[in-house]
Amino acid sequence: MTYLEDLFGIVGKTAIITGASRGLGRASAMALHGAGANVVLVGRDAKMLDETKSLLTHSNKSFIMEADVTSETDRKKVFSAAIQNFGKIDILINNAGIIRRSPAIEYSSKDWNEEIETDLSAVFFWSQDAARVMQKTGGGKIINIASLLSFSGGINVVAYAAAKGGVAQLTKALANEWAKYHINVNAIAPGYFLTDATDALRKNRERSDHILSRIPAGRFGDPNELAGAFIYLASGASDYMHGHIMTVDGGFNSY
Repeated sequence: MTYLEDLFGIVGKTAIITGASRGLGRASAMALHGAGANVVLVGRDAKMLDETKSLLTHSNKSFIMEADVTSETDRKKVFSAAIQNFGKIDILINNAGIIRRSPAIEYSSKDWNEEIETDLSAVFFWSQDAARVMQKTGGGKIINIASLLSFSGGINVVAYAAAKGGVAQLTKALANEWAKYHINVNAIAPGYFLTDATDALRKNRERSDHILSRIPAGRFGDPNELAGAFIYLASGASDYMHGHIMTVDGGFNSY
């Protein structure tokens, strides 16, 4: 094994990935599985999860779990199945999320509650269950998906911005408490990527052009361009990184 293989190696590790059916979740599954990890693919759309699984062609293992991240019952089933199949949980990627667009003055309580529950509360409870396992097994890696809207307010996405701001602070708070257990809690704050979440923006020529004018790289990102960030945060290379919000945004945040 070379120095880099040892430093960034995750062969034989077990990862749970929420929202694994498409977009950034699918990209993270492909990255970790490609690097040798066993992956548990979690999502609400069984057909799309099957599509993700079909892309994982290496000899290490994977299986899908149809689940709603806001359901405690579903969450417990996923953790139980992961431990039963692999004996441990080394990595959790909290990727599942929703986005509801509406002017703040018209935003419904239903949309607000659903988005906060999915994009923030679920991140805490999945992290909590993962940490309870990792604490007993010597540590692990929790990777949350924040957003550029963890730092700014956005337009017509009030609940999403509130939730993602919360994810950034939650990441730091959990890192403060769990570093002593050798549990690294960090987050990736993606910029504008080619995913369902940015579909409405890309179809709005005026908004799309404005966003592209703020991105020094001059384009939306491909989800697979996050592979390096996922592997770094999932591996021993990031053992001294705690509570960091890593922006991967084509330069948007520094413009």
